Amino acid sequence: MPEGDTVYRTARLLDESLSGQVLTATDFRVPQHATADLTGGTVVETVSRGKHLLTRIDREPADGAPGGPGDTERWTLHTHLKMEGSWKVVRRGQRWPRSATNARVVLETERSTAIGFSLGIVELIHRDQEGDVVGHLGPDLLGPDWDEDLALANLARDPGQRIRDALLDQRNLAGIGTMYAAELCFTSGVDPATPVGAVPDLRRLVRRARQMLMLNKERAVQSTTGDLRERERMWVFRRDKSPCRRCGTPVAVTQLGPPGRERASYWCPSCQPVRMPS
Repeated sequence: MPEGDTVYRTARLLDESLSGQVLTATDFRVPQHATADLTGGTVVETVSRGKHLLTRIDREPADGAPGGPGDTERWTLHTHLKMEGSWKVVRRGQRWPRSATNARVVLETERSTAIGFSLGIVELIHRDQEGDVVGHLGPDLLGPDWDEDLALANLARDPGQRIRDALLDQRNLAGIGTMYAAELCFTSGVDPATPVGAVPDLRRLVRRARQMLMLNKERAVQSTTGDLRERERMWVFRRDKSPCRRCGTPVAVTQLGPPGRERASYWCPSCQPVRMPS
């Protein structure tokens, strides 16, 4: 699943490509919005909220429809990439980079076409309903609402929860996925199964999380080691059986998480001892 910095860059791509432009055609290829049409609407902006994307569109009532200039329809297109989704923007008339059978949303303007492929969530909601879809999220590591103390308080609510699971819970803080969870546990020297209450310096871990995302939001190639070479970018993530970069112990991998939602977790058994509350 894409990390928060990937979603942030996607929001910036959509914002730079569409904002201020009038939609000349729209196509929502999901059953609940198959008949929706926002043609004539103006794209106001696209912002990210954790791993969620909010594309805001204003449209004046159509000729002959009830309402006047003060009755602007204020819509928000809420999308989520989930595991396989992506947004691509091409010049109008240019060939799409993926098969049209995978398209879930198409937004077209005079100069650009934005296509949402294999999106995990597609919802068209009224602007005042945004809280219903993102209001549950904790502070966004890359957002203007970032609040370190609130994120720490959220994490501390369940001191017995595994630190990896707590980091992945978007209600605590928004933007961390499996890659950053693995890398943060390694750089903090704690086993992913360590209870939150036993993490030696939780504030330092949270600050490092923000630092990692802030650095990577400006580049398409993610790295937590500072090395951008293909096989040198990560400390432990997807490096199972490879030697630890610090001690040489083979990196281990297991499945962690709630039943039915387990995900691969990577760690060095030597550098990341399991810690228990004192």
